[in-house]
Amino acid sequence: MTDAKEHKGAGHRRRLREKFLASGLDGFHDYEVIELLLTLATPRRDCKEPAKAALKRFKTLQGVFEASEEDLCGIDNIGPTNVFGIKLIKAVADRYLEKRLVKRDPVNNSRELFDYLYGTMRDKNRECFKALFLDAKNRIIGARTLFEGTLTASSVYPREVVRAALDQHAAALIFAHNHPSGDPNPSAEDIAVTRQLVEACRVMGITVHEHLVIGDNRYFSFADAGYISRMTPGSEAPV
Repeated sequence: MTDAKEHKGAGHRRRLREKFLASGLDGFHDYEVIELLLTLATPRRDCKEPAKAALKRFKTLQGVFEASEEDLCGIDNIGPTNVFGIKLIKAVADRYLEKRLVKRDPVNNSRELFDYLYGTMRDKNRECFKALFLDAKNRIIGARTLFEGTLTASSVYPREVVRAALDQHAAALIFAHNHPSGDPNPSAEDIAVTRQLVEACRVMGITVHEHLVIGDNRYFSFADAGYISRMTPGSEAPV
């Protein structure tokens, strides 16, 4: 009986892998994606039920990918070993998105910028403020999380932002922070902080190109909405 069960499981895995190699993830249910990843480090055990349980607990495929190892291991038949596939694919995706942007000009592509940042700004329980440092050709040369917690004019220090930019020899900056509520629309504080940073950086000869607010699979671009240009000296349009 044991051999028959193992053989049936092996056949199911083979069919999943052949299906993927033939047509990618088209036609896959989300739980099947999780199941396939769990099989990478699970030699014989059936992974369908733990995959379904993980999806039920974390609601979405993205939720499973962003769950902590500790939380994933709280699912029956998911442990420190077979969680490998899930964490690996998330890390590879983050690296891929990062490499697509580094040394490229992201200034006029807010969507690609969002795709990268959405995958890397994982702390959804509190606000996280990140700066991307650009060289004179507007290519990303580095990124750093500068502040965590509620974003207010008193919690974001322009001096620290400028110091970080100078340390990176940056000619320009892009800012981003997340809204744990999921609503990316900027608050009055977001606008005030952005204006403060634009002015402080301008004094030091550093250009601010963008500030993205990251929500639940949505974003708000200060540049696309015209805020950044209206914050520059000499603009007649109030912000």
